[in-house]
Amino acid sequence: MILGLKLILVALIGYLLGSINTSILVGRFYGIDVRNYGSGNAGATNTLRILGKKAAILVSVGDMLKGIISALIGLWIINDIEGIGQLGVMAGGAAAIIGHNWPLYFKFKGGKGILTTFSVALMMDWRIALVLMGIFIIVVAITRYVALGSIIGCALFPVISIIPVFDKSFVFTLFALIVGLLGITRHHANIKRILEGIEPKLGGRGVG
Repeated sequence: MILGLKLILVALIGYLLGSINTSILVGRFYGIDVRNYGSGNAGATNTLRILGKKAAILVSVGDMLKGIISALIGLWIINDIEGIGQLGVMAGGAAAIIGHNWPLYFKFKGGKGILTTFSVALMMDWRIALVLMGIFIIVVAITRYVALGSIIGCALFPVISIIPVFDKSFVFTLFALIVGLLGITRHHANIKRILEGIEPKLGGRGVG
């Protein structure tokens, strides 16, 4: 019972923190709602295309911080559970990702949660997170498709977690699979545009 109440508390805090959508807040300083431009996505990539690098950096930092803070709060309230592992980190992190994607404060219209997902992965195992970052950078450098780098990173998160050297539990891999699939489904429009050959590349304008 106590663990269940703690999980509810961690999830609630994580969701409320995740609902603080940085791109929307930063956009207000520019007098723009980024959801009304480009792809309509409230995330760092669309912010980069609409408002430029400085705004995108602020959004990126904000998106990562809320994932990190939610995970730390989860760790503080719920420490590692034998046979499960970082339950608090996973609960707080997952809730922050959901909050970012469907923010309470902004009519449930948010971003795709990739940077927040990365920050949670970083808190769970920095080695796996850095491998995923490396893969993302390589894919984007070769294709210049940010979305493709994100999609491949999400797909490989659970795959990399089962590599013996990382020694991860089934629950860890299940969590990686769930958030990975969530990240991929949030890119459904990008996948369609990539297949059609009309997805804009990094440095270009248009939807993203």
